[in-house]
Amino acid sequence: MTITQKNDTKDILYDPFLEALLSGNKRSGSAYIHKLLEQGMAFPIVYEQVIKQALYRVGELWEHNKISVAEEHLATSISEAIMNELFAAIISPHRCSKKVLVGCVEQEQHQVGAKMVADMFESKGWDSYYLGANIPATELINFARQLKPDMIALSVSIYFHMPLFEKMVKTIYSELTSIPILVGGQAFRHGGSDVIERYSNTTLIEDLYDLEIFIDNYSQT
Repeated sequence: MTITQKNDTKDILYDPFLEALLSGNKRSGSAYIHKLLEQGMAFPIVYEQVIKQALYRVGELWEHNKISVAEEHLATSISEAIMNELFAAIISPHRCSKKVLVGCVEQEQHQVGAKMVADMFESKGWDSYYLGANIPATELINFARQLKPDMIALSVSIYFHMPLFEKMVKTIYSELTSIPILVGGQAFRHGGSDVIERYSNTTLIEDLYDLEIFIDNYSQT
């Protein structure tokens, strides 16, 4: 059942977490995230409107030379560590015997979004195999042959990597012709829908809310 609803107060929500990230205070950031969950906020909302929005802001600050590369990397590291803390509470005890392979396109170093996708599948009872950043297409395909997943999910954060993404999709379909591929990431805020339209078995997912609906509908087919 889909229970997540979008919230229009994301700016208010992510400010305390952003402050924790910019100060390098993992303890404070973790306490804030756990507080939101204890208050009944669904984890996809926490991911989308707190962690994701705070990291987007961190990225903007780095692009404008307001913070260093080290500070940007620390903010990402803190966010991933806190997400790992939440895994035991997120994973569903009710398994559905489905598997998803999750990773990022080649040369893509931003993997937090892919981790969020893997966690969403786990919350719906799927077994997710999260490969992280910068996965060569040949390695992903070789692993998929062994794993035999029901689906592959790919993340693209940098629009400049769109040609690499399309090349990877072509390579996957040349070897695994019928497997569904989900794609998403910040890169698609700048375009790329034309690439998706060229591949009938590929679906663009805009955020975790759309992903939750997609998984629920897919499970009913």
